[in-house]
Amino acid sequence: MIRIFALIILLIPGFLAAYGIKLMRDMVFGILQSPFPYLWLQFLVGMLLFLLGLGFVAGFILYRDRKRNKVQNRFKK
Repeated sequence: MIRIFALIILLIPGFLAAYGIKLMRDMVFGILQSPFPYLWLQFLVGMLLFLLGLGFVAGFILYRDRKRNKVQNRFKK
């Protein structure tokens, strides 16, 4: 049961990052989504979602690998 919760916790930021990529792609092609009044604002929100999602997943992987001593010396605490 705990592993299912961990998977869900990792999937939510992954979906947010994918939605951020979609928003940035739509801005490149000039497609304005409904909650955003400007294309540049849509791009900034997409970039923010992408970076937050990617950062969360990357931090989780780094934390897990630190616990198992599978990182290089420069990444150890």
